[in-house]
Amino acid sequence: MSERNQLSIEELHIKIGENVKKYRELKRMSQIELSQAIGHSATTIISLGEIGKRKHFNIEQLHKISIALDIDVCKFFEIS
Repeated sequence: MSERNQLSIEELHIKIGENVKKYRELKRMSQIELSQAIGHSATTIISLGEIGKRKHFNIEQLHKISIALDIDVCKFFEIS
């Protein structure tokens, strides 16, 4: 079984959050800039989603984030 299949849902949410943060930082974008780019006025959605424990991104948010960061949404699901 691959590592991807061995992740719990919580671990997957955490990994997605880490990847959002990684690509946001690579684009040199702040949490507030990304929040505003996806239609929010506060950083809460991004900061909690990047942590991935209490809150996680839904597919619509990931789609909007991928557009704002100009990357394929699949990048958020990378395990390595």
